[in-house]
Amino acid sequence: MAKYTLTYFDFAGSRGEECRLALHCSGVPFEDERLTREAWAARKPSAPWGGLPILTIEGKGELAQSNAILSFVGRAHGLLPADPFEAAQHEAVMCAVEDFRAELNPTGRIADPEQKRAAREAFAVGYLKTWSASIERLLAARTEGPFFGGAALSVADLKLFIIMRSIVGGGIDHVPTTAFAEFGRLTRLYEAVRTHAGVAAWTSR
Repeated sequence: MAKYTLTYFDFAGSRGEECRLALHCSGVPFEDERLTREAWAARKPSAPWGGLPILTIEGKGELAQSNAILSFVGRAHGLLPADPFEAAQHEAVMCAVEDFRAELNPTGRIADPEQKRAAREAFAVGYLKTWSASIERLLAARTEGPFFGGAALSVADLKLFIIMRSIVGGGIDHVPTTAFAEFGRLTRLYEAVRTHAGVAAWTSR
């Protein structure tokens, strides 16, 4: 098998961590390259899209953008359905996670503490609830679960898990750790991913 290298910051969260989980859970050996901010500054000008993560595949080259990496790993290593339409449904969920980040991330750049608190609290009772309700409806209309595709873990589940963990784990100030508690199917998916053998083995390292 060609050598895989996943390059991201030395941080166990966000887009890089979901790609690490996908590779680990699919059983693919890979080099987990973790960059300092200084090392990244030197490499950024030559990065495919000027951002991380990047998956480098021996003999093929570099693949950037987290959803593209997850889709590639999912298709190549059994973490996406074989049916094209069903796979696209999973990829739509991954796009929705990026929408979530696009709404949340600007609040982290607010310098004024009270303005930041107000923006985060508005996010928690507004966008987060609407977004979660949309995912909940999707899960209700599908199989018995516990994962998005039923009994089998997919890259969409991993991406949902990582974004939810940032909230549940208390990593986002002024957004309650219980923000997803009213969404039973979404919470069940989160717990199923958290306790999945492959995920648990990686996060306990």
